[in-house]
Amino acid sequence: MFFTANGLAVSGYDAVTYFKIGTPMPGKPDISLMWKGAVWRFASEDNRDRFERNPRAFAPQFGGYCAYAMVQGLLSSTDPRAWQIVDGKLYLTHSATIERVWKQNVSQNIREAEGHWPQVLYH
Repeated sequence: MFFTANGLAVSGYDAVTYFKIGTPMPGKPDISLMWKGAVWRFASEDNRDRFERNPRAFAPQFGGYCAYAMVQGLLSSTDPRAWQIVDGKLYLTHSATIERVWKQNVSQNIREAEGHWPQVLYH
C-alpha cells in the first residue's frame, strides 16, 4: 500500500468522495481510520462509515501506486487530483500529464498493469 511519509493513504484525501461526488476532497484529521497499515481520512463520518463497511470498494487500485507506472511494472507515487474511475474502480496516476497519457488507452493500460500487480511489490 502506497502512503505518504506521514502514513496517510491517498495523501489524506477522502477515497469515498471520488465515487460519491465525483471529485477528490481532503479528509479531516479527526475523521479517520486505520486500514492496511495506513491512515485513511474522510470528509464526513458518513464517508468513513461507508469505507469501513467495504474498503475495497473505495480504495484505489494497485495499492494506491500510479496506475500508469504499473503498466511498466514500476512503483510510483500519485497525485490524488490525477485520477479516473473505470468500471467502478479508482485509478490514481502520478500527475495530470501522466493521467492524460493513461487515458489514451485505458483498457489496454489496465490489462498490462494488472499483469504486474502485485508481483511488482516483490522485486
